[in-house]
Amino acid sequence: MLAGWRDADGPAYLALADRIRLLVLDGRVALGSRLPAERDLASMLEVSRTTVTAAYAELRESGYLTSVRGSGSVARLPQAPTRAAETQAGGRLDFSKASMPASAAIADAATLAAQQLPAHLADSGFDPVGLPVLRQAIADRYTARGLPTEPGQIMVTIGAQHAIALLSRTLLARGDRALVESPSYPHAFEALRNAGARLVPVTVTTEEGWDESALEQAIQRTSPSLGYLMPDHHNPTGRTMSAELRDRVTALAASHGTTLIADETMAELGFDGIPPQLPLAAHGDAILVGSVGKTVWGGVRIGWIRAERQLIQRLVRARSAGDLGTPILEQLLVTNLLADYDAILDRRRDQLRAGQEVLLALLAEYLPEWEVPRVGGGLTSWVHLGAPVSSQLTLAARTRGLQIAAGPRFGTDGAFERFLRIPFSYSPEETRRGVEALAEAWATVGRHPVPETGFLAEVV
Repeated sequence: MLAGWRDADGPAYLALADRIRLLVLDGRVALGSRLPAERDLASMLEVSRTTVTAAYAELRESGYLTSVRGSGSVARLPQAPTRAAETQAGGRLDFSKASMPASAAIADAATLAAQQLPAHLADSGFDPVGLPVLRQAIADRYTARGLPTEPGQIMVTIGAQHAIALLSRTLLARGDRALVESPSYPHAFEALRNAGARLVPVTVTTEEGWDESALEQAIQRTSPSLGYLMPDHHNPTGRTMSAELRDRVTALAASHGTTLIADETMAELGFDGIPPQLPLAAHGDAILVGSVGKTVWGGVRIGWIRAERQLIQRLVRARSAGDLGTPILEQLLVTNLLADYDAILDRRRDQLRAGQEVLLALLAEYLPEWEVPRVGGGLTSWVHLGAPVSSQLTLAARTRGLQIAAGPRFGTDGAFERFLRIPFSYSPEETRRGVEALAEAWATVGRHPVPETGFLAEVV
């Protein structure tokens, strides 16, 4: 994770402190984690112990490290300013989240849900599987997309991340291998690792999509217990898996005993006019995970799992160790939204299509040296910077009011320093502000001041 830390200008100890600070801010070094001893880190990096001592001292002074005699140095965050203080200072723009503002349909759906709620108040309110009416609506949605589904194959969860974590701890044993794409959604990596998985990464690129031979070899050689894939509008590259590759992957996984999980959170956000692919489970055995977090609003914490009935029942039994069910009011809200979901999606696609055009134009104007792909769906662009400076750029951007996750946040081994994920799901005004901040940061990479306060990037 420290690869390339010396590329920054200035004293070596400040460059090292800056890189460790970014690892903490991005969540790549978890809060509370113990850092290597000064002597050990100096040996691994082939620098003097004085350099590491000075770097740790800088981190302690700025609030990113606390040291206790006999316990070592532990990662932490300094006290962050309040939201009001940020607003008074001109506001901080957060591009670490690939999301859209709330759909205009939410308010009416919430009002109707409140009127429907009294009919459910006689029950306990603890719902580990989901309201029948919502499970039916989700099942109908899959059937309309070409995958016949019954309500008994649906479990309603508290968002997609909850679904991924529940599946990971239910299906994995410590030491099992889990196939993942690289780059991919970082919180999925965390869920798999927390369940004890050893990750087996397979490359996905904006230009070529999935490395098909590497994907096949990874399954054949490691026989992973689980595979986490995002076959539609992949986050962050925007690629969509072909029908032929879906056939091969599901067949290969079945022959090697690999359970596939397909993250469909952006499956219906294609805006290029090309007909969407059938869900992965229409090509073979696969568990599907979905949510309304990307399509409706991140503040509506409703997701779901589509799987065979036997697994749904197993998940219901396992769920109580982590939570006791999904909120009833939000389930009613989403049921109401699904009644008009096609119209909501049409408006969202229009927003994203226009948002990509704005981002492409602004980057061409301000940063023409960057390679910016045009994608057909999703919410982000995986931009090639042309130099391995994503972490430095991210730190410099923070001092200009822009929070954005460095490329390595989306990898498993510190790679992707040449890439930056930029969302095009924000308003034209916010996108312009973000690009201007990136352009200013790009001009000063290697000479930016150290940020004084911490803003932890929770990537979504």
